[in-house]
Amino acid sequence: MKRSTMMAGAATLALLGGCAAQKPVLYAPNDAHPPGGEAAVEACQNQARAAGLDYSKGRVGATARGAVKDGAVGGAGGAVAGAIYGNAARGAAAGAAGGVAAGLVRGLFAGHDSGPAPAYKAYVNRCLRSRGYDPVGWN
Repeated sequence: MKRSTMMAGAATLALLGGCAAQKPVLYAPNDAHPPGGEAAVEACQNQARAAGLDYSKGRVGATARGAVKDGAVGGAGGAVAGAIYGNAARGAAAGAAGGVAAGLVRGLFAGHDSGPAPAYKAYVNRCLRSRGYDPVGWN
């Protein structure tokens, strides 16, 4: 098998593995809350979606902003390197392109662990509390 094919397969698996959605973790001292926590989590997540909230809303924008910022940093570094070696404009362009590419790739891998959008998370947590559960975090 070609090395490029193996690399593409590994990248695809990493992306798919990183797409697993987080769910609330419920506090359970001596099973003090009502039974059926998993069903309550599903119901509250469905209720949040029905209210128009999206698990990942806003995270794509953060990835794009990070890529632009990385492009600016890369461009500045490239301009300095280009000035040292004789062509600041070419160095700036290469640095900016490299910075944007690095920012997008980092966003693809890091963006999936960032958890749910704040409004979605708050809605689900509030829904769970109204049903007698105590969410303590998301995994």
